[in-house]
Amino acid sequence: MSRFLIAAAIALTVLPGAAFAHSKMVSSTPAANATVAKPTRLSLTFSEKFLAPMSGVELVMTGMPGMADHAPMPIKGYKTSVAPDGKTMIVTLPRALPAGSYDLKWHIVGADQHKMEGGYSFKVK
Repeated sequence: MSRFLIAAAIALTVLPGAAFAHSKMVSSTPAANATVAKPTRLSLTFSEKFLAPMSGVELVMTGMPGMADHAPMPIKGYKTSVAPDGKTMIVTLPRALPAGSYDLKWHIVGADQHKMEGGYSFKVK
């Protein structure tokens, strides 16, 4: 019985990290809070593979130079795909983003079936 208790204690110490590890965004292009020249493609890389059909982004223009009261404007017409590594989401835009500020919200469903979400802002010059 004591061997069982020792094995159980080891399992509870070692396994929770693996069982509760969730994917997170590790890098993006453009990076959070960056100012970039008119991109036609965005990429988000995560720590784990994710399920593409249940994952995506929302891109909103939140400000435009010369317009003080610019209402948020959703960007439409982009396509998302997954790079061969299974960890990178590629967002291909129909045309270069015009100058302004943007909010990008992402959501993914990891291989462990957990939904993760987050977001960041960037500017286009």
